[in-house]
Amino acid sequence: MNVDELDIRVEEEELEDDETSQLYEHHRFVADRNQKFLRVDKFLLDHLSNTSRNRVQKAADAGFIMANGRPVKRSYKVKPDDVIQVMLDRPHYENKISPEDIPLDIVYEDDDLIVVNKPAGLVVHPGFGNWNGTLLNALAWHLKDMPQYDINDPEIGLVHRIDKDTSGLLVIAKAASAKTSLGLQFFNKTTKREYNALVWGNFTEDEGRIEGNIARDPKDRMRMAVFPPDSEIGKCAVTHYYILERFGYTTLVKCVLETGRTHQIRAHMRHIGHPLFCDERYGGDEVLKGQPTAKYRQFIDNCFRLCPRQVLHAKTLGFVHPRTGKEMMFDSPLPDDIATLLEKWRGYVRM
Repeated sequence: MNVDELDIRVEEEELEDDETSQLYEHHRFVADRNQKFLRVDKFLLDHLSNTSRNRVQKAADAGFIMANGRPVKRSYKVKPDDVIQVMLDRPHYENKISPEDIPLDIVYEDDDLIVVNKPAGLVVHPGFGNWNGTLLNALAWHLKDMPQYDINDPEIGLVHRIDKDTSGLLVIAKAASAKTSLGLQFFNKTTKREYNALVWGNFTEDEGRIEGNIARDPKDRMRMAVFPPDSEIGKCAVTHYYILERFGYTTLVKCVLETGRTHQIRAHMRHIGHPLFCDERYGGDEVLKGQPTAKYRQFIDNCFRLCPRQVLHAKTLGFVHPRTGKEMMFDSPLPDDIATLLEKWRGYVRM
């Protein structure tokens, strides 16, 4: 039985937001009456093909492995007659990515890779609630007259992802060798990734470092939470931040990723008390700092309407070209919604 689905999203940085917290059964096994007590990760390895113990354990950590209808840890001991389920946050769907004529802002392209400046609102990969109209559908259209490039081939395509409502730079591999090389660079943390974010609150310092493991929030599985670095929960995550501009009640920061985890910047900034401005999922869509006046409330409402999404932009992307070995560095200007919002805050500060 194939379990490629267990390559779950907790592996990747800044993945698309799910539209629902519903779980769907992908696999079910009933332990026989002679079953000896056995860890659930080992039990599933005996029943699933094309997977690894590490992937099964990650699924358990994310709450996707259940015994008798309840999520269990990787160390759970399977007993006779136990019903073991593999649940995922998307239904079974055999989806061939079809070409769709969606405009792309291609920053760079050669035979090995494409660098795209993704707008906010564009989902990167087809998934539950977004089977069409994604970046990959747009790439399928872009490559439709080049038969050597099949966007449905898992050996090419996305190397990393960013959220639907995060704008900025992404690299896509057009060759298997390129995807392997770029994937290793991301894994070894040798890529350069810088984000600009507007966050709530002021800072006493001009720069800082946030370290804390990231895993799904046990109280809200649609959100990620931060846990102590020495805990066994989640995966190590490190974000460096630098103050770019202060607006009193909000601050423009540059975030440099040392690791790449799901919603890393959004979770880390909330953890230190500075949620991203207008980030609904992490509590940034409320007035968190400022004056208790109707005029100020109206100002913030106008800001939210100007940029109705988390103010996060993947501005800089750097890597070594997989074929030439040349250092490649790309920079993306702030999109209009963020640029206009920042001008509004500058005007407010000058008042």
